[in-house]
Amino acid sequence: MKLDRLLGILTILLKNDRVTAPELAKKFEVNRRTIGRDIDALCMAGIPVITYQGIGGGISIAEGFKLDKNILTADELSGMIAALKGIGSISPQSNIERTLDKLHVSSSSVISMCEPIIIDLSSHGKGQITDKIELIKRGVLETRMIEFDYYYEKGVLRRRIEPYFIIFQWAAWYVFGFCLDRRDWRLFKLLRLWNITLCDDKYTQRCIPPEKRDFNMLYESNIKLTALFDISVKYQLVETYGLDCFIKTDEGLLFQFGFTNREFLIGWLLGFGDKVKVLEPLDIAEEIKIAAENILLKYKKT
Repeated sequence: MKLDRLLGILTILLKNDRVTAPELAKKFEVNRRTIGRDIDALCMAGIPVITYQGIGGGISIAEGFKLDKNILTADELSGMIAALKGIGSISPQSNIERTLDKLHVSSSSVISMCEPIIIDLSSHGKGQITDKIELIKRGVLETRMIEFDYYYEKGVLRRRIEPYFIIFQWAAWYVFGFCLDRRDWRLFKLLRLWNITLCDDKYTQRCIPPEKRDFNMLYESNIKLTALFDISVKYQLVETYGLDCFIKTDEGLLFQFGFTNREFLIGWLLGFGDKVKVLEPLDIAEEIKIAAENILLKYKKT
């Protein structure tokens, strides 16, 4: 990808007094003409790149512009390795070593590939997620629309969107784009997205409103739950919402929190069985009661 190559070339130039075009071409596996266009692109971006002709010539960055030799600290490199390993967990193939080599990471940096932080972004359906991510990524890079079946609480809908970002947030993968059916920006969960098709139709990129870039704002916490949990499930509350999510009382753990998705909330509460009592909202409490009665009826029939 050109942007990756430009970043790699810039990093090499910042760390070396002078390099030659053949050296860069060999490292990035392209021809010298491509390197020449890349150098022109760096100049157009405001980077003062100078080309010297003849014996001892090469490519360099003007004096006064270079950074310290240690562009990345050991901690920063460790973070980069951890991040690359995380991406590698959902990519069909991992090119960590090759990427770091292109960024000219030297052995003197005292960095081990055995980074103590392990980030695994894959799920139980890793292969399916990987295929979806690769196809959506093609759609974003080639500005091509995608279509898919989307499963939600009311059934299945066929959606057509202009994809912009693939996001890992709230412990799940999403695609963010402009939905042509809703005529608005939407997030779609990849695990609910099936039969995806990369369309031939291309789209012109839209300007994303600043408020739409705050993905947390897309899901407003409009359900204010107040519930009393049994002390025995304290660890589950701490695991999900932290130590300060409840107040300890004589009757149990008083939990107050905002939720965005009613379906998720009902399922989450039912998972606690008789270890929780919903105090507010009353309609949520009633729905839990009806669900419990229906469960009881199913077992009475057997």
